[in-house]
Amino acid sequence: MPRLRQSPTLMMIGAAFLFASMGVAVKIASAWYASSEIVMYRGLTGMLAMGLLMARQDTSWRTPLPAMHFWRGLSGVSALLMWFYAIAGLPLATAMTLNYMSSIWMAVFLIGGSVMLGGSRIDGRLVLTALTGFCGVALILRPTIEAAQLWHGLIGLLSGMLSALAYLQVSALGRAGEPETRVVFYFSIGGMLAGALLTGVTDTFHAHTVLGALTLLAVGLSATAAQLLMTRAYAIGKPLVNASLQYLGIAFAFVYSVLLFGDPVHLMSVAGMLLIVAAGIAAARLRHDRQKSDRGPDTLAPEIE
Repeated sequence: MPRLRQSPTLMMIGAAFLFASMGVAVKIASAWYASSEIVMYRGLTGMLAMGLLMARQDTSWRTPLPAMHFWRGLSGVSALLMWFYAIAGLPLATAMTLNYMSSIWMAVFLIGGSVMLGGSRIDGRLVLTALTGFCGVALILRPTIEAAQLWHGLIGLLSGMLSALAYLQVSALGRAGEPETRVVFYFSIGGMLAGALLTGVTDTFHAHTVLGALTLLAVGLSATAAQLLMTRAYAIGKPLVNASLQYLGIAFAFVYSVLLFGDPVHLMSVAGMLLIVAAGIAAARLRHDRQKSDRGPDTLAPEIE
């Protein structure tokens, strides 16, 4: 498929669709498996796929940065566990949107860093971006989350914050020269081990049915394929265009949520999603401008989960 390889736009659209499809598979699988168990199998699939790809590319499994991989895995796997937990208990589009708050959390981190350092002026645009995003969250949570779902909503919001931390660590690994395949490989190992440990401590390993096994396979394959498409798109495409296109995942999840799960459509929740998308794109642009002024080249990297 040579044309697809030359089209980062199609790659990002494909990645957004696959991430939303993964959410569908996670929601279906949650009827039979615990969130930690789904993370375990998702990690196993990713580890095998990345291992084969690394062998094909002759990429070494040895890393000079084990500590950085550990901290990236800790934040990324924690975010993934929380995200899958939120998907199980919330409308799919709501859970996807809360996780996509990561760009807005990045704006909050930049504001906090400016306050702590005390030497740089706080960018008012970042403050406005963060406030817009949280207004969107308020609009989403009010009509779509019942009292029994509030805990899932808070966990979903926290997953977005941890995803932002994971993004910082992925960027640091990229600047240190780590190949993307090795970053995803060790992240997948972390997810498999953490999921297995958590399942063994808090739950039980469930027997498989044909449908259950197929949904687990769909989770792993769709997530791995989405990661590869997104990583390639960021390698050859324009970072700001890619950062904007990834929000199509919310639109795909919204369609899935209504058509497959019969979730009601609330005008307030739609308005909230639009606010979060607008704030996320604005945050990505501001972060890009800041990085460009600090280092020169485009350094926006994909958030790999």
